[in-house]
Amino acid sequence: MNFTYLYQFWSFIFLFLSFILFLAGLYFLYDDFLMFMDWEILSINSVGLVMTFLFDWMSLIFMSGVLFISSMVIFYSSSYMGSDIFKLRFLLLVLLFVMAMMFLIISPNIVSILLGWDGLGLISYCLVVYFQNMKSFSAGMLTVLTNRIGDVAILISIAWLFNLGSWNYIYYVSYFNSWGHWMLLLVILAAFTKSAQIPFSSWLPAAMAAPTPVSALVHSSTLVTAGVYLLIRFSSIFMNYDVSPFLLISVLTMLMSGLCANFEYDLKKIIALSTLSQLGLMMSVLFLGYPLVSFFHLLTHAFFKALMFLCAGLIIHVMNDSQDIRHMGALLNQLPYTMSCFCISTLSLCGLPFLSGFYSKDLILEYLGFNYFNLFIYVVFFTSVGLTVSYSFRLIYYCLGKNTGLFSYLSVGEDSFMMFSMIFLTFLSILSGSVLSWLLFSNPSLLVFPLECKLMPLLFVILGAWLGYELSIMYYTDSIMGLSYILPTTFMSMMWFMPYFSTYMMYYNVLPLSKFYSNFMDSGWGEYLVSGSSPNLLNYLSSYNSVYQFNNISIYMITFILLSFFLVII
Repeated sequence: MNFTYLYQFWSFIFLFLSFILFLAGLYFLYDDFLMFMDWEILSINSVGLVMTFLFDWMSLIFMSGVLFISSMVIFYSSSYMGSDIFKLRFLLLVLLFVMAMMFLIISPNIVSILLGWDGLGLISYCLVVYFQNMKSFSAGMLTVLTNRIGDVAILISIAWLFNLGSWNYIYYVSYFNSWGHWMLLLVILAAFTKSAQIPFSSWLPAAMAAPTPVSALVHSSTLVTAGVYLLIRFSSIFMNYDVSPFLLISVLTMLMSGLCANFEYDLKKIIALSTLSQLGLMMSVLFLGYPLVSFFHLLTHAFFKALMFLCAGLIIHVMNDSQDIRHMGALLNQLPYTMSCFCISTLSLCGLPFLSGFYSKDLILEYLGFNYFNLFIYVVFFTSVGLTVSYSFRLIYYCLGKNTGLFSYLSVGEDSFMMFSMIFLTFLSILSGSVLSWLLFSNPSLLVFPLECKLMPLLFVILGAWLGYELSIMYYTDSIMGLSYILPTTFMSMMWFMPYFSTYMMYYNVLPLSKFYSNFMDSGWGEYLVSGSSPNLLNYLSSYNSVYQFNNISIYMITFILLSFFLVII
C-alpha cells in the first residue's frame, strides 16, 4: 500500500495548524493576552478530574514552530522513508511524538506535563530502536534510562507540590516558600537530563541511531528543548536563588561539545554535538537571568538545525548510507541545491551577520558582556562560540573540499519532496531571527559597548573559521604529534570520557554484584533458607494434617492415652 498520500495529508494539516497558531500567537502577543482552558473530564460528587490548558503567546508561537518543522519533516519522510517496509509505523510514532510535545507545551499543570514528558521519553526510545540492530538497542537503552532520572525528578516534584494544594505550578512560581529550593533542584535535574547537560550528555550523540528525519525533529524543537522550555516556565524561581553552579555546568557543556565536534568524523554526531552546544548556550543565558532571550534562541535554532539534519539525511542517502565525512567531498557538483541549503544553515549556526542565528547569538553575547560574572565564564563563553565556527567550517571543508573521498556517488539524486521541505526551512533560517526579534523585543534596548567588546564576537568567529580550516588540512590526529599525545586527543574527542562514565563505570561493579546475588539468593543458600524454608515447613505440617484427616484409629488411641496420662499427672 502506498502511504505517500497519508504523509502528505498530515504534513499539510500540520502546516495549516502552524499558520493558524502563529497568527493567534501574534494576536496574544500584541494584546498581552493569556487564556486558561479547563476541561472537566469526569465529576463524581465533589471530586473532579480536570484537564487544564494554558494558551499564551509563548506556548502558541512555540507550538507553531514545532508543527511547522514537523510538517516539513513528515513531507521529507514521504520520500526519505519511501523504501521502508514499516512506513505507517514510522508515521504513527512521529504523530504521537508531536502530540506528546503539544501536551508538554500547553500544560500549566505538572501532572499533565508528566504525560507529555514521559510520552516524549517513551516514543523517543521507540524511534531510536527503529532500525532494530544492537547499536540501536544500546543507544535506545542509554537514552531511555538517562531520561528516567528526569522523569523521577518530575514525580518527586509532583509530591512536593502537595504542600501548596494544587499541581497548577503556573500560579505558584513566584510564591515558593522555604522549600522552594528543593523544587528548583528537582526541576533543574529533570531539565538537565532531558536537555543532555553534563553529566547526562552521552545519550544525545548516541540517539543519532534513529532515522535522520526523526533526528531533525527530536534535536531541533521537541525532545531536547523540552528541558529548556520547562525552565523558561519556572524561570521566576531563579530570581530568588544563586544559580551560578548551574551556569558553570551549562557553559562547560558548551565547551565540551564544541571540542568534541572538532574531533568527530560522523556527520550526524557532529550536528548532534552542535545541538548540545546550543542547548548549553540556551541554558546558560537562562541562568544569566534572560529567559526571553533564551526562548528567542530556542526558536531560531530550531529552524536552522532542522534544515541541517534534513540536508545531512539526503547527503547520507546518496553516499550509500555512509556518515563518515572523510568519504565526502566535492558534493556541490552532485547536490548543488542541498549543499546551498546546508551552507546557509551552517553559517546561520555560526552566527554570520544577518542570518537568523546572528540575531540571537549576538544578543546573548552582548547581555553576557553586561553581566557581572567572572572572567572564566566570559572566556569559556567566547571560546565555545569560536569552537562552533571551527567545527562548522571543518564540516563545510570536508563536504565541499576538492578531495573526492573514498565513496562513489550513487544514482540517487535530489527529489522534489526533499527540496520542497528544505526551501521553507531555508527561508526561515535566513528570516526568522530578524522577524522574531522585531516581534518579541518591540522596545529595543540600547547597549553601548567599547569598540573591542563590540567586535569580540566577530573576532572569535573569524578565529574559529581559521582554526576549523587549519584543523581540516593538518590531519593532526593521523600525524606523529597526534599519536604521541593520544590521551588528550582521546579525552577531547570522547566527550571528556562521559560515555564511559555513563555506561562502563555503571555496569563494571553492578554486573558482578548482580551475579553474586543471583548465585547466592536464587541458586544458593539464600534460595534454600529464605525461599525454601517456608514451603518446606508448610509441606511438613500439611503431611501431618493429611495423616490426621484420614481418621486413623491409631492416632485417636495415642491422643487418648496421652490425655489420660496428663490428667493422671495433674
